[in-house]
Amino acid sequence: MIPVTTLSTNAVEDQRTSLPWGAQKWRRELLDAVTNVGELLRLVDVDPKAFEAGFGGPRQPADFPLRVPRPYIDRMRRRDPRDPLLRQVLPTSHETDTVPGYAFDPLDEAHAVLDSGILRKYRGRALVIAAGACAVHCRYCFRRHFPYAQHRQDSGFPSLDALRKDETIREVILSGGDPLMLTDGHLARLLGALARIDHVARIRVHTRLPVVIPQRVTPALVDTLASVPQRLVLVLHFNHPNEIDETCVTALAQLDAFTLLNQSVLLSGINDDVAALAELSERLFEAGVMPYYLHMPDAVAGTHHFDVPEARAAALHRELMARLPGYLVPRLVREVPGGAAKELVIADGANVGA
Repeated sequence: MIPVTTLSTNAVEDQRTSLPWGAQKWRRELLDAVTNVGELLRLVDVDPKAFEAGFGGPRQPADFPLRVPRPYIDRMRRRDPRDPLLRQVLPTSHETDTVPGYAFDPLDEAHAVLDSGILRKYRGRALVIAAGACAVHCRYCFRRHFPYAQHRQDSGFPSLDALRKDETIREVILSGGDPLMLTDGHLARLLGALARIDHVARIRVHTRLPVVIPQRVTPALVDTLASVPQRLVLVLHFNHPNEIDETCVTALAQLDAFTLLNQSVLLSGINDDVAALAELSERLFEAGVMPYYLHMPDAVAGTHHFDVPEARAAALHRELMARLPGYLVPRLVREVPGGAAKELVIADGANVGA
């Protein structure tokens, strides 16, 4: 991904701006994010030698560098190398392994490009690469090798012409990177341009910023999102109940005017546990968020150590259904390149369209 420090004003507004502290706090947290593995381990009081051989030793990568905001670090357990939040963001030696079947573009997104910054994988929907950076670098990221430099959105949004010409597109998904890395002003201009496309009925925003920097949810952001005439859906990305603290709950309460969904990724050693998954669903619902998807990890190069075997994933999902009411059970899915939709993974190993 594009380093935050080199982003244009499309992503991070000029830091010299004189906005009040409340509106600036999330940007200050962004600039103060930890990028050194040694510093991260010191902050959580974990000895680099404490990691077992199966996890791989910590490393300082150059190609997909460490980036983790301090509000997220604050939720990690101290002196625990198995902490599920730490393991989501800590680079390890396993990322350098070459494993058959794991690729730079496992979902074949290169063949889904409709125009620069526009992907179309499913009927009636199109995805806009709204930003080329994230506030956190999740080590399992399926777009960790994505060529963001080739998909920048210019200030006039000329690539949106591809959406205007295709009247079958009813829903536009803002993704990236993270769309909430955009300044409120730039996000408002992008949403305004989409609002003027008559056949677009819904706008979906996929973001992890309210998870890792809850301070991003400001009154100005809420007003920006509320200005959209179409139905707006926010898809969040919580993977573990320990990610939900009071600052997150407060942030989510400010977004209660919108449809809030959550999608998680099933990750070995992090949330492949029915108690953790059940608690996540319960806590999400208490915070006004509906569990939506539980994704099988994508086979992206450098992430094989997060894989959960399908039989185990299906068994966990079956246990989850036995514990929770149906509306709290996220759909267990995988994405298949070229498929008409995500595929449901069910207990007997058969798949149906989701």
